[in-house]
Amino acid sequence: MVSSLRLGQFLRGHNGAYTIGKQLQETVWLAKIESNQSVIVRSVHRFRLQNERDVLKHFQYRTPFIRPLVDELVEPSDPPAIIKYVARGTLEALKVLHEDNFVHTGLCNINIDTKPDNVLLNHGQGKHTLFEVQLADCGSTVPSDSAYARDGDLIGAPIRRSPEAHFQNGWGTATDIWSYGALLVTLVYGDNFFLFKPDVPADHDEYELKILQRQCEFFGPFPLTYRGICPQETLDMLAYITQSIPPEKKKPFARISEKEVSKEDKEFILKIMTLDPRDRPSAAELLQDECHDKL
Repeated sequence: MVSSLRLGQFLRGHNGAYTIGKQLQETVWLAKIESNQSVIVRSVHRFRLQNERDVLKHFQYRTPFIRPLVDELVEPSDPPAIIKYVARGTLEALKVLHEDNFVHTGLCNINIDTKPDNVLLNHGQGKHTLFEVQLADCGSTVPSDSAYARDGDLIGAPIRRSPEAHFQNGWGTATDIWSYGALLVTLVYGDNFFLFKPDVPADHDEYELKILQRQCEFFGPFPLTYRGICPQETLDMLAYITQSIPPEKKKPFARISEKEVSKEDKEFILKIMTLDPRDRPSAAELLQDECHDKL
């Protein structure tokens, strides 16, 4: 069996944090806790893990001659924790791409690899499902100064495509940030929910126009600053989109109740989903947001 652990991996338990170090055997690793004390980490099959954990807990205080169960790793089993874990992992990947001025362009396939193995920490500490968040579908990743970006080639799925990419007026790393925000909304709501899903099928002539209208309904209106980055033809389209939305159909995301989205998540999403790409924070800046402090 291949171990789920890797050199340098960071794990968190109820009583502390652990960094994986030297591999001693196929499924046995040496790790360090924050006080620099060495501990043993073992990755074994689920049944053996659970059985050893139960045995160690049963005899925990009976004798000092049976190795102790020191800590149990925290498993991100509740949806909010998993969402934040995926959100942070995706931002970490985007940060690396954007530091070298590469644009992912297809931020719609996130591979969450849930390892089936459990981890026994320091002589057998409780179960822990390992999650690895990996950014996939990099076949369309291009430099932000490429002809594709400058010319505003159509990219990604329309439902998560940024406004500037819809208008084909040129795009950069900020387009990934918008797509990330759209993905985050889907994760928060669950059930494959798409905030900008129009009321027409994908093959309809006005499908993409309807998506732009939905973007304006939730995060509009389009700011006057668009005049500095768009030709007159696009500005005319923006005016049409804005005027075509009846007042009763406007649904500002800022007014969504906390029953739907928590205040913390809503504020984070609003930072991201700005219609002018120049106003969007970078992946590095978003990683500094206080909502990630508990991860």
